[in-house]
Amino acid sequence: MKTGVAIIGAGPAGLLLGHLLRAEGIDCVVVERQSPDYILGRIRAGVLERTTTDLLRRLGIDARLDAEGIIESGFNLADGDRRIRIDVTAHTGRHVTVYGQTEVTRDLMDAAGGRGLRVVYEAADLSLHDVDGAEPTVRYVKDGVTHTIAADFIAGCDGFHGPSRKCIPASAVAEFERVYPFGWLGILADVPPCHDELIYANGDRGFALASMRSHTRSRYYIQVPVTEELADWPEARLWDELAARFDPISAHGVTRGPALEMSIAPLRSYVFETMRYGRLFLAGDSAHIVPPTGAKGLNLAASDVAYLSDALIAHYARGEDALLKGYQARALARIWKAERFSWYLTKLMHRFPEDGAFEHRMQAAELDYIERSEAMQAAISENYVGLPL
Repeated sequence: MKTGVAIIGAGPAGLLLGHLLRAEGIDCVVVERQSPDYILGRIRAGVLERTTTDLLRRLGIDARLDAEGIIESGFNLADGDRRIRIDVTAHTGRHVTVYGQTEVTRDLMDAAGGRGLRVVYEAADLSLHDVDGAEPTVRYVKDGVTHTIAADFIAGCDGFHGPSRKCIPASAVAEFERVYPFGWLGILADVPPCHDELIYANGDRGFALASMRSHTRSRYYIQVPVTEELADWPEARLWDELAARFDPISAHGVTRGPALEMSIAPLRSYVFETMRYGRLFLAGDSAHIVPPTGAKGLNLAASDVAYLSDALIAHYARGEDALLKGYQARALARIWKAERFSWYLTKLMHRFPEDGAFEHRMQAAELDYIERSEAMQAAISENYVGLPL
């Protein structure tokens, strides 16, 4: 098979890139190692910046987003019994939308066939070759048959564990990482949210987050040591912990229900600065990971895709390669700012094992300053709603 752009990964980044290219008549194919059901079974982020929703509306893939998405004009930071509301819309004129990453992926999947976007699922033994040559190739095995795709470019949108980043030689690699000494224990349940907007809480027992996927589905997290296992947390224990933390500061109190999903996610900040190598371009989690604090992961992938699609469209439509050459620098400028914001909120709202009374007083002082400073609230709002492209 010969194509213009071979896209590795059928998560939201890869599918969004494919749709943007097909909308401009650019030939591309998406190749994914997993099945559709596996991809849709991954429970991920649920807060979309305007950058992300604008891309979906540009494609006309926004019917369910508009019907089911929840518009949020603010969020809350809590310290003990104190809850500080950050009015994002008042400070920026914009808002965020609560709509699950799984639903974004489902919408992109459902629209693929009717728009001529080819997606190959369950592509085993997926590998990239000659990415620094004139005609890179992708090989995979499907139904026992080996296939080869020759492409002009390869877009690696295959996440942190995918093969794209790993095919870049060590001599060309620039990467940075901060691994955090705790994880997030999360529960998803079909119960109404305890509050009408998200609450990030920092108490004596650590971080907790109250969020939602809809008016009837809630997502909660608490900070746990990296040594904790799910077996240590029966549902009743987790609900007791959440009620103790959120009943005093939420509008509705915690409603309990059977878990649809429970998991423990480790936290890290990671940037792989080599986002372009030859004819291979990385986007999304293949190039960076942010802590979920601040909900930047999916939104950062969407901004990568916006930059990369602009660059590829300029190449094919006008023969201009300046944006391709500048893609890495352009993307990294926004990535590091998003990394900074996620790192800032993580430091502010979590209890680190090495911290003592002084660091806890610093967190309390910072939250007090945020509560009293319109300028500080404006800066947080600007970052939370998403920096401009």
